[in-house]
Amino acid sequence: MIGCGGAVAQDRAGVFDYWVLALSWNASWCALEGDARQAAQCRPGEGLGFSVHGLWPQHERGWPQDCPTAARDPSRRETAAMADIMGSGGLAWRQWRKHGRCSGLEAGAYFALVRAAWERVNRPAALRRLGRDARIAPGVVEAAFLEANPGMVADGVTVTCGDDHLREVRICLTRDLAPRACARDAARDCRAPSVALPAMR
Repeated sequence: MIGCGGAVAQDRAGVFDYWVLALSWNASWCALEGDARQAAQCRPGEGLGFSVHGLWPQHERGWPQDCPTAARDPSRRETAAMADIMGSGGLAWRQWRKHGRCSGLEAGAYFALVRAAWERVNRPAALRRLGRDARIAPGVVEAAFLEANPGMVADGVTVTCGDDHLREVRICLTRDLAPRACARDAARDCRAPSVALPAMR
């Protein structure tokens, strides 16, 4: 999903080196895309700060995607059950199709791992308490995650931006969900001096 090398030719389910947990700032997604779609997660009072974009298998160089697998696809109930942390069942389905099939896991086990990764990461309380739109240096967001998660290393957290908005915080984890440094093609920080950080809905 990330990097410049693209997917490797031999994408096989279960064959990868580590995970990237991608956390989207929900209000940025809403401002740039979700409001136009009238997405339920963008309604006032929904209370989503960061949400899970995905848990992506990564190689030390490149990443697998769209792997063939004998694992059954998730049911509508299984994807809908992920909406509380992913924003929608539709996103959960798309993430399974592109990335979960490469995990080597059954859909239920993959989504359980997504939830376990989410629960292991402390989201900085100061960002979740933000009551108004702001501008912020991407490095401040990264530093806040490192402070809230003492086991993480600086090279294991990267912040992305786009359209002048904070988009995601991506956290590199071992296959056992322990913090680790990102490989070079995954460590692509936002270079803007500051970005918009819309207030939580």
